[in-house]
Amino acid sequence: MGLKGDSMRKAGAFILIFLMGLPVMLSAQEDSGDPEVEPDWGDYSADLYVRGDQTFTISLGVAFPTVFLNNGSVINHNFSPPVGGTGSLFFSHFLDSTFFVGAELGVIFLPTPTKNTVFIIPLGAKIGAQFIVWRFEFPISLTLGMAWQKYLNSGYYGLYTKVGGSAFYKAFPQWSFGLTLNWSWFPQWTADPAQNIDGNFIELTLSARYHF
Repeated sequence: MGLKGDSMRKAGAFILIFLMGLPVMLSAQEDSGDPEVEPDWGDYSADLYVRGDQTFTISLGVAFPTVFLNNGSVINHNFSPPVGGTGSLFFSHFLDSTFFVGAELGVIFLPTPTKNTVFIIPLGAKIGAQFIVWRFEFPISLTLGMAWQKYLNSGYYGLYTKVGGSAFYKAFPQWSFGLTLNWSWFPQWTADPAQNIDGNFIELTLSARYHF
């Protein structure tokens, strides 16, 4: 009887605690069950981006060879027509509502007068800041990394850097579309300083960015 009485008291205590906690559990369930709503576009602000948010951007466009230097002197870059293609994949991670870091992989190809092609494959780390006005997003960035350059049987591997900015229109809560303009610098430094070349390019691309 003693064991049975103890069991009954324990069961009664459990039921009492359960009944006392039931309103709290139901309230929590109601709160967590609220349907998700899209952001209020009339109150669009930078707070839509917070620490830990990420974006993935795909860009495709054209590359324009601009100024090529040899020991400070301007030289002919010998690209004809002076337009090539470019594309990139960029992943970013936001440190807060404004600043972000990330990594970018790209490709540039440029035709030559002899109907050959120069290929450049840059891989770099990127830092930047984003400013928002209504549905428009304006990220600016600086990229530093290494690039593989290939022309016929000749190759070069070295430093590159890029600065750029974009203008995106946030068409949907997770998708933005816009234009990106970059200035890229690809130096070729050799054992003979007289042979050093500094190549500069402008890249203009259409970009699609997914925010998650």
